[in-house]
Amino acid sequence: MKAVEMNAFGSPDVLHLSERETPSPGPDDVLIQNAASSVTFGDVYARRFHKVTPATFTMPLPLLLPAKLMMGWRKPKVSILGSTFSGIVHSTGSNVTRFSPGDEVFGYTGQQFGGYAEFICLKETGVLAKKPQRLSFAEAASLPYGFLMAYSLLKKAKLRRGESVLIIGASGSIGSAMVQLAGEEFGAEVSGVARHEGTAFVRSLGAADAYDSDVHVSGEWGAGYDLIVDIPNVLPFFMAKPLLTSNGRMMKVSFTGRQVIESLKTLRRRPRLLTRLASESAGSLEKIASMAEAGTIAPRIDRVFPLDGAADAHTYVESTAHQGAVILEIQDLAGTAVPPVSGPPSVTDRANSPDA
Repeated sequence: MKAVEMNAFGSPDVLHLSERETPSPGPDDVLIQNAASSVTFGDVYARRFHKVTPATFTMPLPLLLPAKLMMGWRKPKVSILGSTFSGIVHSTGSNVTRFSPGDEVFGYTGQQFGGYAEFICLKETGVLAKKPQRLSFAEAASLPYGFLMAYSLLKKAKLRRGESVLIIGASGSIGSAMVQLAGEEFGAEVSGVARHEGTAFVRSLGAADAYDSDVHVSGEWGAGYDLIVDIPNVLPFFMAKPLLTSNGRMMKVSFTGRQVIESLKTLRRRPRLLTRLASESAGSLEKIASMAEAGTIAPRIDRVFPLDGAADAHTYVESTAHQGAVILEIQDLAGTAVPPVSGPPSVTDRANSPDA
């Protein structure tokens, strides 16, 4: 099978196309022929993991050593990136009951990665669900990272109907999903912060207000919020306090060890600082799928790159100029029922084509 892999940490140029052996499913596994994968900041972070230090680690500090052991110190232990996928079940193990060959599915592999490949194998009990029929493979591949993460975080923030929320980083994969979910699923009043060129996009997602991230926060981003979600971790808590209600809270999606300590100091105070990691499950993914099937939420894709354009896709994501998801098209499976393992269809060459 074709795959994009990296044999060293570094710039996007370390990503290269290669031939790998197609995995074989075990008794509890599902083998999927993969059509598309999202290119996310998680992928970029993993590609540059050799530069991660205690000061720049975006998770609780005790997890740094396990993360280094998992990802590698000087050379990557994970060679194929990509945490999302969407495709067709090719074959299943003897114990699998939820899925059958020919099923269109999508899912999330997390730190297992593996999405930049023509085939992917995972446990039936993994974060895997039937693909919404109204969505393309590319659209479905954008759901797990953006919408699954956003849904988990809003639940952990205990966002309630009628509350007001400000989402910082509202034009990216997670932010654009969060704007939709906060308004449509949670019934909140939503405002967003993005680059100037992304403010119209944020309003198109349903935000009542969209503010320019380059404008100083004082008096410019509104006030009286019950919740502020800071996805890129750019707003210090002391600057967020004047924007919050007396009983409000701010949630950091990526954070440092110092911010964890700062959050502990607010346990009995208001406003409060929350540091939360997203979690994922098959049940939550099925919930997202049902919302997409009903048209309650709609994935927004900025650009689609071909498999051999992975380096360009990483460069584009690193630029932070994207509005919505960036997709790596692995292969064209349109009209495919149960695909053969040998000789999968070629990748459609449409790098940099907008697909909103």
